[in-house]
Amino acid sequence: MIKETNTFLDYLKKSIGDQSISYKDYIQLCLYHPTHGYYSKQKKRVGRTSDSDFYTAESLGPLFTNLIIASVRNLLKSSKLNDDLSQYTFIEIGTEPEYALLSSIEVNPFGDHKILRLGDDLNFEDSNVILFANEWLDALPFHRLIYKDSNWHERGVGFNNAGKLEERLLNSLDLALDPIIDKLPKKSTENYQIDLSTEAPKLLTSLLNRQWKGIALFLDYGKMWDDLAYQRPNGTARTYWKHKQDTDLLKNPSEADITYDVCWDLLIESIESNPQTQTKLQTQETFFIQRAGNVIEPIISQSAFTFSKEKQTLMELVHPSHMGRRFQVLEIIRN
Repeated sequence: MIKETNTFLDYLKKSIGDQSISYKDYIQLCLYHPTHGYYSKQKKRVGRTSDSDFYTAESLGPLFTNLIIASVRNLLKSSKLNDDLSQYTFIEIGTEPEYALLSSIEVNPFGDHKILRLGDDLNFEDSNVILFANEWLDALPFHRLIYKDSNWHERGVGFNNAGKLEERLLNSLDLALDPIIDKLPKKSTENYQIDLSTEAPKLLTSLLNRQWKGIALFLDYGKMWDDLAYQRPNGTARTYWKHKQDTDLLKNPSEADITYDVCWDLLIESIESNPQTQTKLQTQETFFIQRAGNVIEPIISQSAFTFSKEKQTLMELVHPSHMGRRFQVLEIIRN
């Protein structure tokens, strides 16, 4: 790990010299550099073993897959869309190939299955699709803003005289932040921080600009704008390395995952500007109970004295103290 990190830092020093770059550009390099990037390298990232960094719902086994498939069927029927799954291409965005959603079941009910990995172009030609992404939006690069001396500033990074990475304030805000400048609080607490992706709404818009009909489901952890702007003074950015969480984004660069809580308001705005769509945001708990009750009910109905692995996994996915409230589901219907 030390050798690889040093190699990445050597590359970064040669690239930026004594200049400063935004956190967004730094995170882009840490996660997606073709050679050194965290998601570009061949390494174990997902799972519950000691050599991985975090686990996701896909790594919990086939129950999560069955809940998603049941939810898709329910949504297609209630939306008066063709509910024959064999007529749709199931497209997974941002998944690790070994943890692709449909890899945990023996029979794939969809007509075709495609995987777009993190960093891939969002290109597909299919017209009837089910778009699915679990923890994709939180893996996108993001800006870091801080309120100092009665103004909002963008945070960046550079190298000090000792050759160590350090935080800096940039001279101006990135032009990509222009659409949200008016949303920023006019007055805030000194050193209040906001972590925000401008890329996420653009990517959703590009997906909606393609000609397709069906359903899109985006599962992730996020907050509404008022929460991010007024209730989270330290921001939401963090890293995961060997299942340990840290708030120092300069630690273990290119070896640790870097993530943040997505802003749902900005995403919903980008979706609602497209007249062909219907959208709804709810907790993962509510979504599965409403959309996949036929899968949940038999598991819950098991004897109170029986606590099977399946019931344990279900509790982890829907219980409010686990993933049930921590994660939300953004559903999009295009009829």
